[in-house]
Amino acid sequence: MNSESNKLTYLTAYPEHLQAQVRQLIVSDQLASHLRKKYPQTHAIRTDKALYQYVQDLKSASLRNGDQISKVVYDNKLHVIKNALGTHTYVSRVQGSKLKTKNEIRIASLFKTVPEEFLKMITVHELAHLKEKAHDKAFYQLCSYMEPNYHQYELDCRLYLTQIDIFGGEVWSS
Repeated sequence: MNSESNKLTYLTAYPEHLQAQVRQLIVSDQLASHLRKKYPQTHAIRTDKALYQYVQDLKSASLRNGDQISKVVYDNKLHVIKNALGTHTYVSRVQGSKLKTKNEIRIASLFKTVPEEFLKMITVHELAHLKEKAHDKAFYQLCSYMEPNYHQYELDCRLYLTQIDIFGGEVWSS
């Protein structure tokens, strides 16, 4: 294992004992199989239209009074350019005497071929930004309200990012 994989970039906020377990999975080349065992299949939401509907369904189930979303798309450049997995943006403009806001959610294309739990985690994260702008306690409480397993899915998604960062390639076949 090289010094790069010792850093575990996506896991720096987690306790050392957990990072040690991950290093052991990496050394024994078992991280990908660990993830496949825990999450055996990927979702079928491959198009922007299907993604928009998926996000709207999650929003209406958990955040009925949140702002409307005008656009939801997979973004091929997102992970590379902004080093982000998803973004929530809004544009405000004046129309007559009213201020109109359009909300957009972009999700990194790497989420096209992952288990639904990872897609749900990033979607919930971006939806939470409709109500809470900052990554504070209220934000993460809202994420956990919308998806009770949010923190576990986030950790496992970080394991997936660590796997592709160190070994490259796909963990699940599309």
